[in-house]
Amino acid sequence: MIARFKDLCLDAADAHALGGFWARILDGELAEVGDGDTRVDSPTGVSAESIWVNRVPERRTVKTRVHLDLRLAEAGPAALLEAGARLVREPDSEISWWVLADPDGNLFCAFAPGDDTRPGPFELVVDSADPTAQATWWAGVVGGEVQVSEEGYAWVAGAAGFPWSPGSSIPSRSARRSRTGCTGTSTWPPPNRPR
Repeated sequence: MIARFKDLCLDAADAHALGGFWARILDGELAEVGDGDTRVDSPTGVSAESIWVNRVPERRTVKTRVHLDLRLAEAGPAALLEAGARLVREPDSEISWWVLADPDGNLFCAFAPGDDTRPGPFELVVDSADPTAQATWWAGVVGGEVQVSEEGYAWVAGAAGFPWSPGSSIPSRSARRSRTGCTGTSTWPPPNRPR
């Protein structure tokens, strides 16, 4: 291990508006940092759970390769939609979660409540053409163990400093297997890995 996860940074055209959205849906506190950027501080007070929202002059023109997976408090994403998210894809025969976009167009996924899980972020997902190589690289940086499913998905379990639930991970999904955002096949996650 050569580093620990510190925090997540998002680029935004309007850092205040995007930071306000993420603060509302994560029950966090929006902090103005004095230079046009904002920070969403977690209600738990854990600094690694902070999300920095940085103002950038250019708009995003392609899909982001990194996104959060969120566990919902309720059976559906109504609260996220009311807060300003846009529905991109509903659960269907291929996926069991919702794909949404935040007000700046950044995609993220929302999963129904699970047994013994708390609402909020639980994974930081990296789309990759070679998930095993990507997970291996991340494991070399932040420690943890690379795990690979029969379907070719890979993830790092036990990454150092990763802030969310004890079972959280950094999964890497093949971009070639994805249709929209964080979609894949109905076999994700592998059967031995609860969502």
